[in-house]
Amino acid sequence: MNVLITGGTGFIGSHLARFLHKKGEKVTLFDIEPDLGLVDDIKCELGLVKGDLAFLPDVKSTVSSSKAQIIYHLGAFLSAKAEDRPMGGFRTNLVGTFNVLEAARLFDVEMVIFPSSIAAFGEGVSNPVPNEAYQRPTTMYGVAKVAGELLGEYYYTRFGVDFRCLRLPSVVGLGRGPGGASAYSSLMIEKPARGESCKVYVGQNSRMPVLYIKDVLRAFLGLQEARETDLERRVYNIGGISPTAGEIAESVRRYVKGARLEFHPDKRMQEIVDSWPEALDETRAREEW
Repeated sequence: MNVLITGGTGFIGSHLARFLHKKGEKVTLFDIEPDLGLVDDIKCELGLVKGDLAFLPDVKSTVSSSKAQIIYHLGAFLSAKAEDRPMGGFRTNLVGTFNVLEAARLFDVEMVIFPSSIAAFGEGVSNPVPNEAYQRPTTMYGVAKVAGELLGEYYYTRFGVDFRCLRLPSVVGLGRGPGGASAYSSLMIEKPARGESCKVYVGQNSRMPVLYIKDVLRAFLGLQEARETDLERRVYNIGGISPTAGEIAESVRRYVKGARLEFHPDKRMQEIVDSWPEALDETRAREEW
């Protein structure tokens, strides 16, 4: 199977590339600023294209040359970066998603899998958030995720593009860097494990769902392999455990002797995190696939 991963050298993309490569898939990575650090040992066995998601010719030529059968569209400006540079966030996250779907239509790609986010919901929703809850995000990242969901559903209904989407919680695992407001949950674990200090930019009572990267990969594969007849919708919540930042700190200190964690809440980051729900209801995913 020929698989194209946009944002392929990022945190999730690199782990996904390794996972799919191990399964024997032919993987091509597409990224505007390739960094192969997380896949350095297998980079010679992966395809790599440097390009801009917001530039349709780049996307079309890559989909064509890679003979993509499945596209994992992970490329995006993360939440904090998109708030700092909303125009860039709009171009990459919204125009980029349109370009991927359009290229998939033009080249008869079998499936497009897209990660949405807890950021697709705003304040005022119940916890855990039902799959069909009202969406009113307050960040550029969240707005673009909702638009991406709707674009995907449009391309499925109008053109038959097999679009499938997971709304992910905060993803934790080796190699996650800063850039997203939810990154604190992963950095709080990895930095102390490396013997580094970690300044936490949210308060100790901040709470959001988190999911380990290997569980995310299993969810992606489960959705990819689900029978079309079993799917009653295109978008699914995927949940996780929902610790507070303080509870994460307690666990890290329990297992990492001398862990240095200091809380220094940042107003902007705190506002972003506070706008997101504390838990996602994944009942629909469990029932259907």
